Amino acid sequence: MKIIIMFLTIFFYTEIIHLASSDPDQLQDFCIPHNTSSPSSNPLPCKNSTLVKVEDFIYSGIKNPGKFKNGFAGVSVTSEAFPGLNTLGMSFVRADFDVGAINVPHYHPRATETAFLLKGKMYSGFVDSQNRVFAKVIEEGEVMVFPKGLVHFQMNVGDGKATILGSFNSQNPGVVRIPAAVFGSGIAEELLEKAFGLNSKETKKIRKKLGFKEHK
Repeated sequence: MKIIIMFLTIFFYTEIIHLASSDPDQLQDFCIPHNTSSPSSNPLPCKNSTLVKVEDFIYSGIKNPGKFKNGFAGVSVTSEAFPGLNTLGMSFVRADFDVGAINVPHYHPRATETAFLLKGKMYSGFVDSQNRVFAKVIEEGEVMVFPKGLVHFQMNVGDGKATILGSFNSQNPGVVRIPAAVFGSGIAEELLEKAFGLNSKETKKIRKKLGFKEHK
């Protein structure tokens, strides 16, 4: 009997954790934030539904690429940028690549991503928790999925520019870019040197090359 009670306790606790890790279901048709200038308020209070307009559900900010850096431009569209997404549990991104450009290894802690290759040819993949790489060159019109929390990456291997449209099952998926998280976050140099087999000079050189300041 004690074993059954223990099992049920663990089961229900696990279910609670699982539910808490997903965006909650909305309690109304939609919730256009009343004041988008206060994104720290969570949840944002809803605008009176009689004041909602069709324009609240339309976003034109990805008609064109974002600002390019090292051949890559990304435009994230979360509920903060597009209030119509608020409480709907989804968001999306437009990513543009010059020839040979990459989207550095990164992961989204709160969402699974599906990436649709609108234009070009892309080496695309992810790494699972067993350090297995699932990657291949995808063609225009194909879709690849990146499971929640797994490191993934993309590189334009075509002869021209490439564009990806990605969607997430969270209105705030978050993003952790591996180079910035490791070499740009202030982790002690001694630890980095031991983890990657580097000396102090090499660590400083990598930080400088990646554009990160040296932390004291």
